[in-house]
Amino acid sequence: LIQNRVQDVLLASTRYDYYILSQDGRLNEQVLGEYLELNLRRTPNIKPVFSGQQALKLAHATRRYNLIIATAELGDMNVMQLVDALRREHIDTPVILLAHNRHELNQFAHESDSSKIERTFLWQGDVRILLAIVKYMEDKINVDHDTGIMGVPAIILIEDSIRYYSSFLPVIYTELVKHSQSLLPEGLNLTDKLMRIRARPKILLCDHYEEAWTYFSRYSENILGIISDVQFPRDSQRCSDAGLQFSRAVRQIRPDVPIMLQSNRNENLSLAVSVNASFLLKGSPLLLNHVREFMAQSLQIGDFIFRLPNGTELGRASDLKSLEHMLERVPTESLVYHGEKNDFSTWLKARTEFELASKLRPQKVSDYESQEELRKSVIQAIAEHRRERNRGQVVDFDRNTFDASASFYRIGGGSLGGKARGLAFINHLLNEYHIERRFPDVQVFVPSSVVLGTDVFDRFMSENKLEDFAIQCEQDDEIEALFQAGTFSRELHKDLRVFLDRIRYPLAVRSSSLLEDSLHHPFAGVYETFMLPNNDRKLETRLAQLLEAVKRVYASTFSSRAKKYLSATQHRLEEEKMAVIIQRVVGSAHGERFYPNFSGTARSFNFYPSAPAKKDDGVASVALGLGKAVEEGRPCFRFSPKYPRHTSISVPSIINTSQRNFYAIKTTDSKRFTPQVFDLETARDDDTLSIVASTYSTENNALYDGISRPGAPIVTFAPVLKHGLFPLAEILQFLLSISTEGTRAHVELEFAANIDTKHTRGKEFCFLQLRPLILSQETNEVEILDDDRKSCFCYSEHVFGNGRIDDIKDLVLVDYQHFERKDSRITADIVGRMNNRLLSENRPFILLGVGRWGSSEPYLGIPVHWSQIAGAKVIVEAGFRDFVVTPSQGTHFFQNIISNNIGYLTVNSQNQDGKIDWEWLAQQTPYAQEGAVRHLRFDSPLTVKMDGRNNEGLLLKPI
Repeated sequence: LIQNRVQDVLLASTRYDYYILSQDGRLNEQVLGEYLELNLRRTPNIKPVFSGQQALKLAHATRRYNLIIATAELGDMNVMQLVDALRREHIDTPVILLAHNRHELNQFAHESDSSKIERTFLWQGDVRILLAIVKYMEDKINVDHDTGIMGVPAIILIEDSIRYYSSFLPVIYTELVKHSQSLLPEGLNLTDKLMRIRARPKILLCDHYEEAWTYFSRYSENILGIISDVQFPRDSQRCSDAGLQFSRAVRQIRPDVPIMLQSNRNENLSLAVSVNASFLLKGSPLLLNHVREFMAQSLQIGDFIFRLPNGTELGRASDLKSLEHMLERVPTESLVYHGEKNDFSTWLKARTEFELASKLRPQKVSDYESQEELRKSVIQAIAEHRRERNRGQVVDFDRNTFDASASFYRIGGGSLGGKARGLAFINHLLNEYHIERRFPDVQVFVPSSVVLGTDVFDRFMSENKLEDFAIQCEQDDEIEALFQAGTFSRELHKDLRVFLDRIRYPLAVRSSSLLEDSLHHPFAGVYETFMLPNNDRKLETRLAQLLEAVKRVYASTFSSRAKKYLSATQHRLEEEKMAVIIQRVVGSAHGERFYPNFSGTARSFNFYPSAPAKKDDGVASVALGLGKAVEEGRPCFRFSPKYPRHTSISVPSIINTSQRNFYAIKTTDSKRFTPQVFDLETARDDDTLSIVASTYSTENNALYDGISRPGAPIVTFAPVLKHGLFPLAEILQFLLSISTEGTRAHVELEFAANIDTKHTRGKEFCFLQLRPLILSQETNEVEILDDDRKSCFCYSEHVFGNGRIDDIKDLVLVDYQHFERKDSRITADIVGRMNNRLLSENRPFILLGVGRWGSSEPYLGIPVHWSQIAGAKVIVEAGFRDFVVTPSQGTHFFQNIISNNIGYLTVNSQNQDGKIDWEWLAQQTPYAQEGAVRHLRFDSPLTVKMDGRNNEGLLLKPI
């Protein structure tokens, strides 16, 4: 069985796309973990390349690759150009496109001839999709023999939606693995057990009627079941009841075959019943669970053993470390015995140590002058490989050997989640670029972290029977209470108890879901982070607090805020899984407070640069204390890392928008899991204000560096940026450079820095988060005419977005004349209610208001959460009557604006920077009004024009 295998796979992608797929850099090991359950002897060798030219060169040179999996863009060419180049070289290796999001799929379908591609799949955060692709190809090329001749059963899956079959296949293959494993105890011998594994049912994926019918008619007696959409193509035309037609035809030949029909329309249930088929509503929040239920109800490696030539066992090695130790003491005759048989390279390949296996296999015993030289060479090769492999990698947590020496540990299997993936990736880059050589006076690193993989989440949800309730419940307090009542496994308790026994610094417990920090929907600020002092004298108390925080992060996966965010995307809550990062909080203790000197974000693209800085020079936002101030859009200091000493902001503006307080962990309050706010005088007492502040002299209306003069302290970061107290700008420039190079995209990163004058190397820069930054592709030219500028009611020269929108009739605005900043939180609630009403009516709207949207500071804007404005397609920020507010750049809120492709305009009429015709707006009769919030509904659409190339945009009055 399975005579033709997909043994060698070429994976062509950018370095960042590969890192996403590999979770933490160990793709082969992850695939091996899934793959061994299906095939105990052979695993696919996945070779990554990071450009189209590399892929073409390798495919041409070896001609041994059975399959090429490629992402849409490879840096130097796209996947279609790769296919064309391969075919010109007469290389017929099948190519599968693995797209990363629906945007890529839509663009590919619009611009390319998909017939040149074997099939397209969608990456949705689950590494099992690679297993599914490999097994799909193996099933396709082996079905004639295995099913047609040997009688192996097959399941026909008819689905033309790439998104859905990319979700279904990993689930179906996983269930088949479990099924095969359940048969193993019945095996008579090893051969019989191997046969049971290999004889698992084939999956025959089809996307149109004719393909499915060919399979069925050819293997009708061996079809185990059919899973089919109701609507898919027949005779090259989309047929609304093709699934019903197919089911009726099947029933004529095999009336006993289990069939499950799927549809987005509930009315198709009765039609499914008419052909004696199960029915599955695609809109169900438990879609994948129902697939598993149908599968279950209706479709019913090891240690290296050192031996002598006579077979006598000398000992066993379970990993590279024990192999290295055994090699130091086994007799030379055993060493030669295994060396001559290539046992070492074979065992290493089975453990996905392909590089080391490839290095050892060509070597022969006769190549060495002595047997001891052979021993020394093999030991040295293993030791070097182990060092290189562990450098900048995630280490599996072992409570028996844990000594907190590595920077990144993992507890449990599954995914690391998006946030942890980004941290692991930058940890890898820092080691690859030898960051310690570039900044010898500063320790640049990712803080010590332990990640609870998504398997821990899955087990918690399953053992406490929480999933169905959490998905359907709308009350956050009920979800929180039920999660807190849940229990973790005894093994996790043991692991975390050992972890806490070794460390005593404050901890941040951070979300890292599958979908978090994805390119098109980053989920920035949607899930929770909690801070723990971790200083109680009792270990059990600290453990209880840590487990409570983990449960609260888990509960935030199903919060009303997260559900509203998900509802605006193409993702399903059921597909979301939560990993958790338990991370050292960088900083120093100051009395009852613990915090870093400063924290912030940096972005490689600046939407609002001021000369001499350009857009690609990036921008940083930094604040005294913990980074929560920056994340929430509170006052902070912004600068260009390339031009740190340059500022075009006037002294009054700096004073009006400067930081007034800071966040820190209160170490004497272990019951509150969130940072608390302290005033700047507290920072002065802690001797941390002088590092970041200047003094404002009212007499001279001037700012002076330092805080030794009389006057009010103003956080300007002059000691850091002007006087070189800390190389912040230089570090940010370098990190942004290597991050954009590694991801092949613009990025946003979060960081914290601390200066401890008591230690020689007391300067620390800690990398806290990396997320890709999607920028709109300004492919369509938008012409803005002089007449448009004269007749519009809103005009801005600071615009993010590109295109024309002319199908919106609703405008929600916060009235410029009547809004009072003291009512900002009330105003946010009103806006949220109007948003919910418009969402329920499926009416997108334009949102116009004063100050920063999403700011947590009432005097700077309106503190809405993202879920309170999720229906807005265009957002306008206008200045207050009495002072100018800089745009919302550098916050979680702004990250969600740009990633959701929402038009964003800023206007500050006081600076002659754009205009808003408040008088015309005041004359319009409101459709609804509450407080200072007015909802205007027009008979004709409003027209929005945004010229992204020139940063110009406007809103035209309805005709």
